[in-house]
Amino acid sequence: MDAAAGRPNRILVIILAIIAVLAVAALAVVFSRGEPALLDESTPQGVVQRYSAAVLDGDEAAAAGYLTENARTQCLDFERAPTDNLRITLISTTERETSADVHVLVVVSNGGGPFGNSEYEMEDVFDLVKTDGKWLIQSAPLQLRICTNRPVKP
Repeated sequence: MDAAAGRPNRILVIILAIIAVLAVAALAVVFSRGEPALLDESTPQGVVQRYSAAVLDGDEAAAAGYLTENARTQCLDFERAPTDNLRITLISTTERETSADVHVLVVVSNGGGPFGNSEYEMEDVFDLVKTDGKWLIQSAPLQLRICTNRPVKP
């Protein structure tokens, strides 16, 4: 009789142990996701990922390294909108021998509102060209453009 009474307790312990292992595994997956994996910098989508990250981090010098000379110097002086409310997601890439189009989804979040967070999204495209075996951005979506030839303000 004692052996039979101990059996349900053992099954309950095994079930609880399985639940605990699953919960720990789920937490490990959630906390290990972090930043997305970096794509290969020798690909158009890798260049766009690094350029976008540099712009979002406010590192215009690093971002400029991914631009063609024309894109760096032939821009209009403008005030870029804040980037702390942007999310960029890769949709697709069309790669040709010397040019590529990287289609992205740009999501702009406008903070709170009476009904919660207000967002809008749009598809846009980065145009890239291959120069000396390296992919460079010829044009970027408006929200991610930088202007490196503007005069320094005092």
